[in-house]
Amino acid sequence: MNEENNATSEGGTSTINNNRALAALAYFGPLLVVSYILGNNNPYVKFHLRQGLVLLVIEAGIWLVGVFLFSPFIFGLLGLIRLAVAVFAIIGIINAVQGKEKELPWLGQFAKYFTL
Repeated sequence: MNEENNATSEGGTSTINNNRALAALAYFGPLLVVSYILGNNNPYVKFHLRQGLVLLVIEAGIWLVGVFLFSPFIFGLLGLIRLAVAVFAIIGIINAVQGKEKELPWLGQFAKYFTL
């Protein structure tokens, strides 16, 4: 699906740039609320909001595990998972900025469980 053509027909270049910026913002943890408020009516932004929510849920789970388990091994493992989440966020940001609706590897399939 080519979102660039859809956004151009809706309002020009500034709409494309705004949608891409809002979609990219969805991968910055709690800042996805801003994308939700400002771009909730745009399907392109919603797609990236769902992808960002998957990463946010994983981050919240990592935080909860870290709070309740005080093991150096667990902290190392959680650090690796955080690094992986950061890599997935970068992939999502790149896709959003390039105007692509591409699922994140391995994790993107879980975005369908979030309805916005």
